[in-house]
Amino acid sequence: MARKNRSVKKTGGGLKFWGRHAVEAALANPHRFTKKISGTREALATLDLPQDLAVVYSDVADLGRIIPRDAPHQGMVLDVDPLPEIWLGDMLDKAADKGRPILVLDQVTDPHNVGAILRSAAAFDAAAIVTQDRHAPPESGTLAKSASGALEIVPWVRVVNLARALDEIAEAGYWRIGMAGEAEQTLGSVMGQSKLALVMGAEGEGLRQNVAAHCDALARLPMAPQMESLNVSNAAAIALYAEYTRDREN
Repeated sequence: MARKNRSVKKTGGGLKFWGRHAVEAALANPHRFTKKISGTREALATLDLPQDLAVVYSDVADLGRIIPRDAPHQGMVLDVDPLPEIWLGDMLDKAADKGRPILVLDQVTDPHNVGAILRSAAAFDAAAIVTQDRHAPPESGTLAKSASGALEIVPWVRVVNLARALDEIAEAGYWRIGMAGEAEQTLGSVMGQSKLALVMGAEGEGLRQNVAAHCDALARLPMAPQMESLNVSNAAAIALYAEYTRDREN
């Protein structure tokens, strides 16, 4: 498949990850370059550390000074580089025959939400998440902690133009469903049997008009009338679950 929509090269300095799940997953990821780990002797003794990784033994107060205040570090902080960029075309080539869903996020900017979405994507075997380079959070310790290790598992593709990316996703054989609370049809009624790209908009604004226009169908999650909407990470989890169970029931 031609590389029509260039992914964005990640730039910037090193990152600090904290918490057991984020640190263990980063250490286990062969694509993640790790520089140094700081932690208490008790916490680091529970990890399988690479022999060439620099180790700095620190007390809890020291760790609290190198990461955001009150971050739940669980006695360990890992210095890493951002993951290498991923091309949309390469991801689609690898996912083409597996039928796994793709999750497309339109201007979802909260790192806690994106981290939680990555966690759901890993739980329900999504092929990747796709975001625009702008109006999406960078990799960070906060996002990695919220993802609970899934940042190292689920490919994250950043693109310049989301509408063009959706065109390329359609060319790869995906049925693009935009999730919109005002849609007349429910998700279950429009899924069909195709490979799915689930497109989620930001809370409040929802899908932008141009992004919605590049979807094959718009759908909503059925819910009780006393609740108007869900947090985007909760909605993504439910939509991925619906797709996951559809494939196993048919």
